[in-house]
Amino acid sequence: MTAYIVEKLGLPHDEANLLRSTYTERYGAVLLGLIRHHAIDPHEFLAQVHELPPLAEVLRAERGIARLMAGLPGRKILLTNAPAHYAMPIVEALGIGRHFERFVSIEDMADRRGWRAKPDPTMLRRLLVREGLTPANTWLVEDTRSHLKHLRHFGIKTVWITGHLPVRNSLGKVMARSGRPHFVDIKVQSLRELRAYLATGAGARHVRGK
Repeated sequence: MTAYIVEKLGLPHDEANLLRSTYTERYGAVLLGLIRHHAIDPHEFLAQVHELPPLAEVLRAERGIARLMAGLPGRKILLTNAPAHYAMPIVEALGIGRHFERFVSIEDMADRRGWRAKPDPTMLRRLLVREGLTPANTWLVEDTRSHLKHLRHFGIKTVWITGHLPVRNSLGKVMARSGRPHFVDIKVQSLRELRAYLATGAGARHVRGK
C-alpha cells in the first residue's frame, strides 16, 4: 500500500507510510482515505495492493485453527476490509471456510452512497439488521483495537486478539498491546485461549443464546 501511494501521489516513502498509517487509523481502511482526499480508483487500488504471493510460503496460522473455529459457539460471519479475491483464498487455504455462515468483504460493505469499511457504524447497523442480530447477542472478534473502540457503543461484546500483533508498527512506533482497554470485554492471545475462556462458567453465560 505504501508503494502504491508513493507511485500515485509522488510522495517520499516515509511520508507515504505515514499517510497510510493515518488513513488506516482515521477511516478503518487506507482505501477510504485515498478515495476521499485523492480521488483514486478504488478498483485499481484493490487489485494492485492485494496481489497474493504463494500462500504456502507466507501463510502462518494457529495450530489446529479449523478445529478451534469449530469449537467456538454461535453463528460466525467473516467481516473483512480486504477484497474478496484476497481474503477468500486465505480462508480456503486455512481450511476454515465451512465454519463461516457468511463472508462480507469490503466490496460488500459499499452502498449507493459510496465505499465503507470497518468500523463504519452505518455498515455495521445494516449488517446486524440484515442478519437478524441484536447487539447484545453479537461479538466482534478483532485484532485491530481501534475497530473495537469505535463499535463498542453499539452494545456489542468485544474480543481483542493480540498474540500475533507486532511489537512495533511499520513506522517504528510501539504498539499498544498491554492492558485491557475499557471498551474490550475479553482480551486473549489466541483462539485457543478464547475457546478455553468461553468454556468456563463466566464465558458460557456470556454466549448463551448467541
